[in-house]
Formats: sequence, C-alpha cells, structure tokens
Amino acid sequence: QVQLVESGGGLVQAGGFLRLSCAASRSIYRINVMGWYRQAPGKQRELVATIASSGITMYGDSVKGRFTIFRDNDKNTVDLQMNSLKPEDTAVYYCNVEATTRDYVGMDYWGKGTLVTVSS
Repeated sequence: QVQLVESGGGLVQAGGFLRLSCAASRSIYRINVMGWYRQAPGKQRELVATIASSGITMYGDSVKGRFTIFRDNDKNTVDLQMNSLKPEDTAVYYCNVEATTRDYVGMDYWGKGTLVTVSS
C-alpha cells in the first residue's frame, strides 16, 4: 500500500521559517515528480513547488524566492524549506507524488496534509 507521510507543519510567526518533509513508501515503483500543494480555507488547492526526477523544479509565483524544494531519490523523500513566511502562507500543505507502476500506469498519490499557520 502506497503511503505518503508528511511532517513539519505547525505555528510560526510572520518572517519565520518551517521545513516540511514527506516520505513516500518504498513500494512505489517509479517516482517521476514529487511536490507540495496547499489549500487555504475557502480557496482551491494550488501548486507550491514540484521537483522532477531530473531535478528540475517549478514554483508557484507567490512562493518564488522564499521556498525551496529538495528531493532525495534514494530515500523517496521530498522536503520544502519555507522562509520569510507570511500570514497568507497559512494553509494545509499536501505532499504529492506522480509515479508510474510496473505496468506503465500513471498514478497520482496524495498525503493527508499538514497544517501550517503563520501568525501576523
């Protein structure tokens, strides 16, 4: 059974930092893209950052220059370093993995989410 386990959320003051971590179970055959999305109350889920197996990264406009995504292909982990946090970064952050099974089927996995609250 595929699992994504997230950690690192919490409460932080504006201007502070947090680091989120996500570990994907070893049963995933081939991980292609790992990333983080977030959903604030009353809003749609949005892209925060993704990183491909090649190392190519993509960031949402609102976090560029403040957040950095890291990936460890050997450990199947993806981290999100969040600096200079703002109250508008408050959201539930979800880990996402796009993978391919042994039968060449594309799969999309999601974690349960971790809450990040930034106080002003």
